[in-house]
Amino acid sequence: MVYETRSHVIPFNRTCREVAALLVAREDRALGLPDRLALRMHMLICDTCPRFERQILSMRNSMQQWRNYRAADDSQQDGVLPK
Repeated sequence: MVYETRSHVIPFNRTCREVAALLVAREDRALGLPDRLALRMHMLICDTCPRFERQILSMRNSMQQWRNYRAADDSQQDGVLPK
């Protein structure tokens, strides 16, 4: 399925590989409207890509918890002078 606008063509048919790349890119930058729409359409019909998205979210949450743990650990060590 292809939707044409005045300025460009928006392909809604994305492969799982393309969607995986969009999911990873979404961690670093905001996606444009065509990419967000294609991503949403693909996620509705695919069984595998939502699982990959949950894995990415799990990794992001784990890394955030680790950063918070390290920050708390570093702040506790700042108050203790080595002997």
